[in-house]
Amino acid sequence: MLDRLFRLNENGTTVRTEIVAGATTFLTTAYIIFVQPAVLAAAGMDSGAVLTATCLATAIATLFMAFWANYPFAVAPAMGHNFFFAFTVVLAGGTPWQIALGAVAIAGILFILTAGLGLREMVIRALPESFTHAIGVGIGLLIAVIGLEWAGIIVDAPGTLVGLGNLKTPPVLVALGAFALMAILQAWRVPGATLIGMIAAALAALGLGLTTWTGVVSAPPSLAPTFLQLDIAGALTPAMFDVVFVFFFLALFDSVGTLVALTSRLGLVRNGSFPRAKQALLADAAGTVIGAGLGTSTVTAYVESSTGVAAGGRTGLASVVTAVLFLVALFCHPLVELVGGGYTGGGGLTLYPVIAPALMLVGVTMMDGVRNVRWDDFTEALPAFLAITIMPLSMSITDGIAFGLVGYVVLKTATGRGRELHWLVYAFGLLFLARYALL
Repeated sequence: MLDRLFRLNENGTTVRTEIVAGATTFLTTAYIIFVQPAVLAAAGMDSGAVLTATCLATAIATLFMAFWANYPFAVAPAMGHNFFFAFTVVLAGGTPWQIALGAVAIAGILFILTAGLGLREMVIRALPESFTHAIGVGIGLLIAVIGLEWAGIIVDAPGTLVGLGNLKTPPVLVALGAFALMAILQAWRVPGATLIGMIAAALAALGLGLTTWTGVVSAPPSLAPTFLQLDIAGALTPAMFDVVFVFFFLALFDSVGTLVALTSRLGLVRNGSFPRAKQALLADAAGTVIGAGLGTSTVTAYVESSTGVAAGGRTGLASVVTAVLFLVALFCHPLVELVGGGYTGGGGLTLYPVIAPALMLVGVTMMDGVRNVRWDDFTEALPAFLAITIMPLSMSITDGIAFGLVGYVVLKTATGRGRELHWLVYAFGLLFLARYALL
């Protein structure tokens, strides 16, 4: 039956290999179980409900990937999207989290509806390659800055905005030690390096009295505080246009970029495309809509699934194993509280010494795109620079994208190279200019 469902023999794999691969992928993606509740709790959402929504949405979307596309990839809440949701849309923008969830759902629905219209392909072709890489780098820096803040390594400093914190305090030492451990394990290509580092940090925090032990197993937290709380009508307003656009835009590039990277590891990419692309992208989009209904931000295929591929995973059976393990994790809420809890020390600053190192490491892994920016062409370099710097400094992915697109329009037009830009770039640039001028 398994061979008929997942074509194991045809793909040169076995049940045992797929189980090992699925478990390996789970180990490298499980950090989102701890990170997502902490991030969305900053936006005022119930952390227990977010945990349940995250595990359920991940399991459902990963099963979609397994049975629709037959790929060994996990699909979970995307890093970057969750920070845009919590810090840009809700905290900085003053948008209620219910409306933000509505915007996530609308973006997912648009992703599904445009599947056969070629819009995805048009947007991908329209944006300069340097800019798409710069966006990833900017998001990585934003995540890293938040990680450094949550670790207490950088702190508020009047006059210079930020400065170095007190590196001798226990929470900072825990965060630094965990980050060093994660980095060493990552350098040795140890599967689950992030999760292992978080466990070590949690044990150290427990020993230092920075957190408390409440057990391992319990009933899953109630989903009621977030279930079907999304406000789609509230998201269908002119003021939310740019938010929906950015959610759609990020989902588009994350999905396509990650799936191309993962399928290339399987040796399936031909001329930039891969088999069952529509089904794989649909798994992401459908998972996003369901996740918004449950109470979590955009889900997408995880590049960490490459560890499962390296362990021999070739089919959706590995994804089934990963999904089942995320369902099992539902019953480990006390551990999530232990790992994701904050510590409030002197000065009233709340630190997250166990989660912060993971965010810092994510920032490191997202920096590789900087090599693909055409720094020798100033009309490409400046927009990329604006996107990379504005995102972390303004804590806004939207503003980083906006400044970059406007920079392209101004420089390319002023240098007589306007024809190099797709008309969509002009349209987006003018819309963002209108946003700053009128809204």
